[in-house]
Amino acid sequence: MTEDQNAQSIKDHEKLAAEPMEPSAPPEPVSVIGPREPAPLVFDAPHSGRHYPEDFGHVAGIELLMGGEDRFVDELFADAPDHGATYLVANFARTYIDPNRRLSDIDVMLLDGDWHETPEPTIMSERGVGLVFRLIGNGTSIYDRRLSAADITNRIERYWRPYHECLGAMIDRTVARFGVCYHLDCHSMMPVGNELAPDPGRDRADFVLGDLDGTTCEAGFTRLVAETLEGLGYSVAVNDPYKGALIVERYGAPDKGVHSLQIEINRKLYMNLETLERSAGFEPLRADLTKLAAAIAAYSAASASSIGT
Repeated sequence: MTEDQNAQSIKDHEKLAAEPMEPSAPPEPVSVIGPREPAPLVFDAPHSGRHYPEDFGHVAGIELLMGGEDRFVDELFADAPDHGATYLVANFARTYIDPNRRLSDIDVMLLDGDWHETPEPTIMSERGVGLVFRLIGNGTSIYDRRLSAADITNRIERYWRPYHECLGAMIDRTVARFGVCYHLDCHSMMPVGNELAPDPGRDRADFVLGDLDGTTCEAGFTRLVAETLEGLGYSVAVNDPYKGALIVERYGAPDKGVHSLQIEINRKLYMNLETLERSAGFEPLRADLTKLAAAIAAYSAASASSIGT
């Protein structure tokens, strides 16, 4: 990232921190950054979006909502396309609608009226962080009202669906070209689990890798990422407390050549948790994640070569 880009990013975040937000033209739902020379590699950052649509209608403060972003993760992996990755980034706030949740994961406590089908809320909706978040932080209500089926459907069609259509197409094209696709689903996490997390009050490792207990990618991919990070001096946990969610579940299909792995980065490594801005650790971490991208690219190329592409 250039100095000008870095400065603009800081300005964008400072603008969001000011209330009320100034109206601006909404961005496209997603951004895709393509590589110069493609590798059998796809990265995505579904929770780094900074656009809060005008119809959000939240009563929770914007700084609290910003704390729900996987803040700066898109920037931490910005060099991945230099190593052959096709990179997808969500531009919309995940608290508005979360692309890492099933469409059936409807929080009935938030719904005003009937849903189109029978809702199938998971533990995430029970915690208030389903397809559309009801709560944020340690249990603050995001709304002072309920949402209609039309409200939620609008969010699905304008944001959730385009994200998945794009990611699915990227993975399909990669498999068609190389016979295999290695997919890294990129996230961040708080250093200690909050009340809405699966591990409230627990300290977390520097990185958590999730492959749904070995079902969404080959073991060698998880091992490569873990060993690369450990070699760079970081602590790594696997499937604890995050095993992976909809995205790796939906796209990970090792028997079809698609290997999806979720990565969670501890925010204490790169961010001031009070100001929500980059800390001195940001650039060193970004450099290390560029090394990780290079290692995954080499691994994916060797795998594609072994199947004759």
